[in-house]
Amino acid sequence: MDAYRTLGKSVVKVLLGLTFVVSAVLKLIDIDRFEIYIYSYHFFSLNFSFLVARAAIIVELVFGIGLVSNVFHKLMWWGSVVMLFGYTLLLIYAVRLGRTDNCHCFGDYLRFNPWQSILKNVVMLALFALIYKLKDRRFRRQWLALATVVLVSTVAVFVISPPDNFMSSYDDEHSLQTEYFEVALQETPLKDLNLDEGKHVICFYSTSCEYCQMAAHKLSLMQQFYGFPADRITYIFMGSEEGIEKFYEHSESARYRNVLYEDVPNLLKITNGNFPVIVLLDNGDVVHEYGFRSMKEDEIKAFMAF
Repeated sequence: MDAYRTLGKSVVKVLLGLTFVVSAVLKLIDIDRFEIYIYSYHFFSLNFSFLVARAAIIVELVFGIGLVSNVFHKLMWWGSVVMLFGYTLLLIYAVRLGRTDNCHCFGDYLRFNPWQSILKNVVMLALFALIYKLKDRRFRRQWLALATVVLVSTVAVFVISPPDNFMSSYDDEHSLQTEYFEVALQETPLKDLNLDEGKHVICFYSTSCEYCQMAAHKLSLMQQFYGFPADRITYIFMGSEEGIEKFYEHSESARYRNVLYEDVPNLLKITNGNFPVIVLLDNGDVVHEYGFRSMKEDEIKAFMAF
């Protein structure tokens, strides 16, 4: 009977480890949204959120592999339990904030709101209590094996998805075709917006572009965190009026002044066919230009400081 109980607990332990591994892999696949989710709490800067997101994935991978391999049982047990408690505290904080969005426990592929994720964590903690007294497997150089798992997991995560701020340059930084843009500022529908007077953030988006939606979410969070004047942000859309409504819904962006640019061929000339393109404009002069991966929080914050 004891042998069956031990076997059953061992199976539970492996399943818990596999859950962590699957969770880590799904977060990595959906890393762009996971980064934004971490940034949305404003505990960290945008650049540091890139690192925190990857650190969370690495830790989850290491604990998952450790649980499945049944080495360093107490270390993996306590580490996993502390991690789950930490996530649960964050989720309780999210509930207090009134948030109901996906917590990204399993990326964007299995969507849990904070309450559902808290319940999941409580169930997992109960299962961890069940396996507390299991014995681990010991072998020579096990610390070297652990160090190897940590190193390989870290390298794999950073190679598969290097943080945006680690990259030196981006092709999308040079998408804006200035000559076409300057002409468009003097023509309908942009000329009535007086975009050549004062400081403005001009965003060129396609309503069906996922990276445009995530860029809008990032910018919206920055505007809320730092109190940028909302009337200085303009979204210029390629798409349809119905598409614009869906864009706001899917991007979780605040609503800013927006324009549906119906001359699609000219819009494609302005952006060189790339979306999103985000432009910082000072009295009609282009100060900075960004794509999704090249957005720089400090530059945008400094530019919009009035």
